[in-house]
This record gives sequence, C-alpha cells and structure tokens, in this order.
Amino acid sequence: MSSTFFAHETAVIDENCTIGSGTKIWHFSHIMSHCIIGERCNIGQNVVVCPKVVLGTNVKIQNNVSVYTGVVCEDDVFLGPSMVFTNILNPRSAIVRKEHYVKTLVQKGATIGANATIVCGITIGKYALIGAGAVVTKDVKPYALIVGNPGKQIGWVSEYGHTLKFNSKNEAVCKESGTAYILDTKTDTIREKN
Repeated sequence: MSSTFFAHETAVIDENCTIGSGTKIWHFSHIMSHCIIGERCNIGQNVVVCPKVVLGTNVKIQNNVSVYTGVVCEDDVFLGPSMVFTNILNPRSAIVRKEHYVKTLVQKGATIGANATIVCGITIGKYALIGAGAVVTKDVKPYALIVGNPGKQIGWVSEYGHTLKFNSKNEAVCKESGTAYILDTKTDTIREKN
C-alpha cells in the first residue's frame, strides 16, 4: 500500500490491497485483502470491500454498502446509500459456497440508487441508472432507467443522468450536456449521435 490515499483512523485495511492515489476511505470501513481500488475513489462510512473486488477510477460508494467478492465496478460508478449486492444465487447457512461466487459487472458511469438490490450474475450497462429501492434480477442495457420490484426499464437516461425524451425521428438531447442520442428501435438500444 502507498500513503497517497487517505484512510480515517477507524478504517481497517488488510494486507495485499491495491489502493489508488487520491482515494478516501472513511469511518469504520473495512478494505479486505486482494481487492483493487482505483484512483480518486470515495468510500463512505461503514463500507465493506471484500477480497478480490475491483473498483475502477473515481468510484463513489455511499454509507453502509457491502461490495462482495465477484463484483467489478468500472470507472465513475456511483453506489447509493445502503444499496445491496449479492454473490450467491442459492445461499444456505449450512453449505459453504465460497468457490461458487457469481460475477456482477457494473459498467462505466452507471448509478445504483439508495437501497437498491442487485442480484448477482448480471451486467449493468454503462451510464444506466437504477432507481432507489429497485430490485434488479437481469442484465440492464446501457443508458437504461430501471425502477421497481422486480426492476423494469421505464426509459433512457443521458450520460449526465437526465431522462431522454425521443422525438418522431428517434432523437433526443440531454438538457444539461447538449449531447444528442439516437434510439435504434430494431435493437432497442441508444447511442450518441455522431
């Protein structure tokens, strides 16, 4: 470990972690062995980052989140307060399944809202936005807006997280960035307009 990151005196950091410069780890958080944390991450109070978790650059984790083995978060991911990951599909207290952890991938720029639950084995696409309290059980497309239990897509969001309203030409513009997007109705996906 290097001294180029900040850790509050109550944080516990196990051996064999890689923590990038500019990262901040706050009160009562536990960083477990063999995890990789990128630069400029912010890890809130009472967070657990389990062994072999990978966090990219500028990942923000709010208070009371456990990031379990099998989770990979790419750059610029936001994990809201008390959101939940799982890493076993059929947990039993009496049966040890540590060799059966299931991977969950959260792609670049995605946001997971407060108290959302992410069932393991899925991919959350880049810049997707998972609403507070949603229960997500299947893959999420890039830029998708997901709400409810079970989580359902109700629309699309821009890279800046604003709801996109498509016109008759299947084009929409982010009200903050001005970036234009095109909806491909054949594949039900969106992309930035060139």
